Amino acid sequence: MANVYFMQAMHQALAAAMEEDETVVVLGEDVDRGVFGVTRGLIDRFGPNRIRKTPISEATFVGGAVGAAAAGLRPFAHVMFSSFFYVAMDQIANQAARLRYMSGGQVELPIVYFAGTGPSGSAAAQHSENPHSILMHTAGLKVVMPSTPYDAKGLMTAAIRDPNPVIYLADLRLSRLRAAVPAEPYEIPLGSADIKRVGEDVTVVALASLVPPVLEAAAELEEEGVSVEVIDPRSLVPFDWEMVAASVRRTGRLVVADPARRLCGAAGEIIAGVSERVWDSLLARPRRLTWPDVPVPFSPPLEKELDVGAEDVKQAVRDVLDESSRRIPAARGAARGSA
Repeated sequence: MANVYFMQAMHQALAAAMEEDETVVVLGEDVDRGVFGVTRGLIDRFGPNRIRKTPISEATFVGGAVGAAAAGLRPFAHVMFSSFFYVAMDQIANQAARLRYMSGGQVELPIVYFAGTGPSGSAAAQHSENPHSILMHTAGLKVVMPSTPYDAKGLMTAAIRDPNPVIYLADLRLSRLRAAVPAEPYEIPLGSADIKRVGEDVTVVALASLVPPVLEAAAELEEEGVSVEVIDPRSLVPFDWEMVAASVRRTGRLVVADPARRLCGAAGEIIAGVSERVWDSLLARPRRLTWPDVPVPFSPPLEKELDVGAEDVKQAVRDVLDESSRRIPAARGAARGSA
């Protein structure tokens, strides 16, 4: 295994898929240059027929990918920044997400819509979104959001092979992350979460770029005698409810860290889904760690204010531990009184 960067791992998976299946084609803005590195050099290997640079019109090539998939290709559509999905929501929501259902399964749409996502250093409000919650709500789409190079490669392989449209979001704050990745192709099934750290006291579910600060906080809390289990969903749709619910059933406590806004967000959905499944195991109210409900600012200091950091995670973990320590004796006292 060699150490590779986050985006390089996705590049390896895409190149291997193109070698494996000649119906895999790439289209999007500047895909011949490969701005993020995922498509870099592919035009030299596979030629301009399979690597198609498009005009700056997301609605056009996002919709074009639907037609290409319906005609038998497996398009990889590079949307560049996830904020640009808003420009093409009709093609995403009304076409890509619906046609297989509307045709009774007669039309398969094996499309990967790839985009870099999240703040990337003063890119301002129109280039810094994390719209995964909106895309999760769009029935008919699968949504992937890895946090490590290893996961990025395996999930990319699975996404390209999937017969359904998959939104693949690469958190730009992880771009410089480097780790060991097998050279050969491998697949991580969509819908399989991963336990990044085993723990007994509190479950923390962390998405994408919040996995590293959560792991940092967990290591520091270990020194205080607090054991934190860290779970990375990796795939938001489908979601691995079984693994997350089993963890919370053991720990009795839940914190969710999501690099996006709080209102109608993924963090709230995860908390609701877990609560429905293991309500009787919860020892304290779950906590959400999210952005405030504001646009992403251009100002570097203000952008930094959005961040969820290790200190925020530690405080949330302490809060659920403190609440549960106060509630358990009260509950026991009530039970003795009723007896």
